[in-house]
Amino acid sequence: MKRREFIALLGGAAVPVSLSARAQQPATMPMVCFLNTQSPEAFASYVAGFRDGLRETGFTDGQNVAIEYRWARGRMDALPALAAELVARRPAVIATSGGEPAALAVKAATSTIPIVFLTGGDPVQQGLVQSFNRPGGNATGLTQLTLTLDPKRLRLLRDLMPESKTIALLLNPTFPEPTRGNAASRKPPVRSGWT
Repeated sequence: MKRREFIALLGGAAVPVSLSARAQQPATMPMVCFLNTQSPEAFASYVAGFRDGLRETGFTDGQNVAIEYRWARGRMDALPALAAELVARRPAVIATSGGEPAALAVKAATSTIPIVFLTGGDPVQQGLVQSFNRPGGNATGLTQLTLTLDPKRLRLLRDLMPESKTIALLLNPTFPEPTRGNAASRKPPVRSGWT
């Protein structure tokens, strides 16, 4: 028997053994974990959207994917323990929402499990990614970049309403976004008039 025929015979015999061994192993579903800074009640519509998005891509909870949720319920000090608990579950991916504190907690807990985040600030300044074009590492996501768009919004308002002399802005001082990231390095806002 020639060497090539022998290797082909070995390869052909290995395939049925490999397939039967694989068939005997219990099928495990991939796990997707979700960490949020608030409560499930406050984010019910977002969770429904999250599940719908997974379903649209062919993943249904309990059928071909397992979803684990963790909620900090406004207790930011609980995020590191919740993130560590999710990382210990060894999921395929961890999704975070509710601002950058959840994403930062997960990023501190793992450098290998993929993280998908949603933040309102600059993920580069927050240390979540290396750059917009090449995030690097294990984190990627969406940002609303609301703070960096403020000057453009004011210019648009000025263009639309040149006769206005005063513009007012309401902020929630307890929301973490304005006090972190690029807001800390910005100049104080102009109180009245246009600049």
